[in-house]
Amino acid sequence: MNQMQNKLTYGLKTGTQKGWHGFFWMLKIIVPISFLTVLLEYSGWIHKINFIVEPCMNLLSLSPIAALPLIVGMLTGIYGGIAAMVVLPLTTHEMTLIAIFLLISHNLIQEGIIQSQSGLKPFKATVFRLTASIVTVMIVARFLGAEPAQVVAKGAPVAVHPAFIALMKNWLIATLYLSLKIFVIIMVIMILLETMKIFNMIPHIVKVLSPLLKTMGIDQRAGILWLTAIVFGLAYGGAVIVEEAKEGNVTKEELEKLHLSIGINHSMVEDPALFLSLGLSAFWLWIPRLIMAIVAVRLFDLYYKFRSIHRTPHRVSVQKK
Repeated sequence: MNQMQNKLTYGLKTGTQKGWHGFFWMLKIIVPISFLTVLLEYSGWIHKINFIVEPCMNLLSLSPIAALPLIVGMLTGIYGGIAAMVVLPLTTHEMTLIAIFLLISHNLIQEGIIQSQSGLKPFKATVFRLTASIVTVMIVARFLGAEPAQVVAKGAPVAVHPAFIALMKNWLIATLYLSLKIFVIIMVIMILLETMKIFNMIPHIVKVLSPLLKTMGIDQRAGILWLTAIVFGLAYGGAVIVEEAKEGNVTKEELEKLHLSIGINHSMVEDPALFLSLGLSAFWLWIPRLIMAIVAVRLFDLYYKFRSIHRTPHRVSVQKK
């Protein structure tokens, strides 16, 4: 009995220490970036750079005004993208395509930095997510038979900015709420993770998940990390991945595969559910991302095998010389 209590106490202590470290690591990223983003949105620059995305809208089977929710969502997150969507005259098909795009490529700056701190370079993470978004939307658009709505861009409603003090107050409240949410989730995850390690529970959980992990192309050693990001998202998953990576439990190649998968397929509970309130089909909100994540990891495996095969003859020829 005393041995079990000691193990529980040790798990609680170790998990709390790692939780605090992960929490403050997250705050150092989230607070300054969210502050700069809200200033950028207030300045109006977000709404003035639509022309950068507009040439791609036709490729995505979207009307020009769809550039606004895409830009806002990519820079701020799912909530910002939805807020922009609901005030625009978009068809159901267009909203579905925008939702799929943003479910993969939202909050790119903040989450790109988080991924970079936990195993994948920010540029690589961002380019990969954007590419996955574009390809997925182009494929889904063919199934939906979606065509851009003929809406004049200048007819879109003009955003009305609140007073600066009110904006800062809203940002502070939202940041405090988010910080509290992050604190609770990371603490719970870290304490549970450390407790499961002490009682050797992780191998059994991963064993149960092994068929799913095998389908997704993820190594069992990264199973808990993958599950964390799938349920809680990149932000929370990233903090856990950082702590695990420090311990050397996951190789560099496994980390890259993990990040490629969760970059497409994270927060599978909360984020898609937000779009259900707009009357969008659950099938398109969940299934395309799942399939794209599997395909991406398989292509990554093929790339590594191809590279290793072509490197070997080169090394042999050098030795002969």
